[in-house]
Amino acid sequence: MEPVVTVGLDGSPESLAAARWAADEADQRRLGLRLLHAWPLLAPEPARAPAEVDQNYWAKRLVHTAQAELQARRPGLTVVGSLVAEDAQEALLRAAAESEMLVLGSRGLETVESYFLGDVSMPVAARAERPVVLVRAEPAEDGHRPAPPSGPVVVALKLNGPGDELLDFAFRSAAARGLPLLAVHGRSVPFHARMPWGTDHHVTEELTKKADDELGKVLRPWREKFPQVEVADGVRLTSPARAVVRAADDASLLVVGRRAHRRGVAPHLGPVAHAALHHGRCPVAVVPHD
Repeated sequence: MEPVVTVGLDGSPESLAAARWAADEADQRRLGLRLLHAWPLLAPEPARAPAEVDQNYWAKRLVHTAQAELQARRPGLTVVGSLVAEDAQEALLRAAAESEMLVLGSRGLETVESYFLGDVSMPVAARAERPVVLVRAEPAEDGHRPAPPSGPVVVALKLNGPGDELLDFAFRSAAARGLPLLAVHGRSVPFHARMPWGTDHHVTEELTKKADDELGKVLRPWREKFPQVEVADGVRLTSPARAVVRAADDASLLVVGRRAHRRGVAPHLGPVAHAALHHGRCPVAVVPHD
């Protein structure tokens, strides 16, 4: 299969927003786009059947309508539709393994109604072999869709382990969009630096300088590999989750990592990824790494 971006489509405003974002991403990366609609009750495709008795009519209409809109928006983009008679979660996980990335709709902490959200998006993001991007639907103003954000690509870094997959995805995303990259590292103030009147500035300055040096070393080879990407970095003396969510207020994309699934360990998302998916307003990419 040719490299593609796959988007899970269920007809909700969130999944349609995800499809539009995925189309733009696929076009910028010069990849194809696959629209996947998975539902266990899809009927086997008959050899010949009139539309009025086709049990899959609405599923087909959903995919075809989205396909027509996206090809009108991006005429040079190859868009294919795919109907799968299977549990959504398993179909999405297999599609993710076959794709450059998987894109789903998200409602953050709002009420969950779509089968792609809550029950499916979190487990898929926690288990997928490839990056999963969750996209929210922005409310339309005066009948027009809001302009896409033009802020930086923000990547959350831990500094205490390998993260090449995470940085590769973040830098490639920034390069494809022609946007700057902001690398953020959050570090809580240690207990011994907390005083009744505030914090010990000598300790916090030393802590910040050490983290700045470590962050610079991590980013140096990537700056050299992607000289066209303007890079800024920042150390925040607060919890990593809070630092990342605050830094992403005006971001175009927030990139967070998670440990790849290991045998004998239940797949899960860490606190930073959870905070990003629940509170981040921009699209959030969850990238598995070693």
